[in-house]
Amino acid sequence: MFLDEKTWTGNILIGGEWRPGRAEAYDVVEPATGDVLGRIGRATPADVAEAAEKAAEAQRAWATTPHPRRAAVLRRAAALWAEHGEEIAWWNVREVGAIPAMAGFALHVAEQECYEAASLPSRPYGELLPSEEPRLSMSRRVPAGVVAVIAPFNVPIILAIRSVAPALALGNAVLLKPDPRTAVTGGVTLARIFEEAGLPEGLLQVLPGGADVGEALVTHPLVRVISFTGSTRAGRRVGALAGEHLKRAHLELGGNSAMIVLDDADVDQAVAAASFGSYFHQGQICMTTGRHLVHERLYDDFVERLAAKAAALPVGDPARAQVVLGPIIDAAQRDKIHSLVTGSATAGARIAAGGTYENLFYSPTVLADVTETTPAFTEEIFGPVAPVIRFRDPAEAIRLATAGEYGLSLGIITRDVLAGLALADRVPTGIVHINDQTVSDEANSPFGGVAASGTGARFGGAAANVEAFTETRWVTVRDQPPSYPF
Repeated sequence: MFLDEKTWTGNILIGGEWRPGRAEAYDVVEPATGDVLGRIGRATPADVAEAAEKAAEAQRAWATTPHPRRAAVLRRAAALWAEHGEEIAWWNVREVGAIPAMAGFALHVAEQECYEAASLPSRPYGELLPSEEPRLSMSRRVPAGVVAVIAPFNVPIILAIRSVAPALALGNAVLLKPDPRTAVTGGVTLARIFEEAGLPEGLLQVLPGGADVGEALVTHPLVRVISFTGSTRAGRRVGALAGEHLKRAHLELGGNSAMIVLDDADVDQAVAAASFGSYFHQGQICMTTGRHLVHERLYDDFVERLAAKAAALPVGDPARAQVVLGPIIDAAQRDKIHSLVTGSATAGARIAAGGTYENLFYSPTVLADVTETTPAFTEEIFGPVAPVIRFRDPAEAIRLATAGEYGLSLGIITRDVLAGLALADRVPTGIVHINDQTVSDEANSPFGGVAASGTGARFGGAAANVEAFTETRWVTVRDQPPSYPF
């Protein structure tokens, strides 16, 4: 098997060797059933220190590797996602709780991320500059060195590969810390892909662990860039620690994205978009549609139809039945979701659909009569909940869409596309989709949010990746040394 458990059971990857971490290994648990799927190693800060030394040593040779060879590794990695797709998807469904459609989407994006990254080594990596001296002056982009990638549980393949692939392609080494809950899908899988693709040892190491491992990655002097995806709360800590140690930190954080349904929208189309935006992958996506802003003329009809659609969506174990929603990742996350739902109901919202759960399966939920102070409106839920609030005119829609600290994604449903674009210009977000919901991702497109959603578009597209994972160096050349006055 591609993901041969004999290789990684109870282990982490340091250098080119799968071996036990210095902390006790732990079970990989299937959220849908509670079954143990395997066992994986856990790293410590001491493991991080050793891995960083090995990464720095391997990176020096990799940075000077001819660009066609680096590109070939990335192209081969891309092909392997498809070649081993069935096995990887099995793990994604079982370990993460993703439905097969979500697992397939993750595999597609991972493949495309590697193909896009394969184009980076041959890009022009500098420019000539005018100089007042008789010399050749230029700027060059050089690899940053060792990059730490810290990825979350919810979409572990995509949220790791979108940093790992371009960082490697541009001549860096990577220390990858997957979330311990999804370390096989988000860690072991990437390591095996690149091992089979021919990546030299030491350039990608996998270090599952907790906050102590994350802190060690951020503070180690050999790590120069941190690519972090996770909650805004954790991202603030990472950013502060990185700043203290004079590191660059690229932060892709939380969201509470709005979808605005203008008064000329087709209600059925709006409801279809709303359902996907709030319920795909159980709402466990940073771009999930967390707030539905609906014009008062359409509001009652929209709520009624969305509630009927939500009530009809099948929920269950995606490995054993055809369902639309699988399990929430764990009990703590489920309880957070339910607390926001019940707290919102106590505050006056009406539960139009859902609001219940069985084990880790949370029913798709619609909250009506939401106000600006309703907890489900003000906070990121990260679950299958659709809070719906009415507005009177575009000015009020803009005010509601800009309420709160987040600025990740925005959807606008309207027959007047130009009006939609004009409205979007007044809502600060990193992503806008006209006549679509808020969840989308393509490897060649810049991705990132503003304000509490992160530090801008640091993923996707060649320009963003080059900016994220290289440093700028000024170089001058003379035919002979100049004369000096002393």
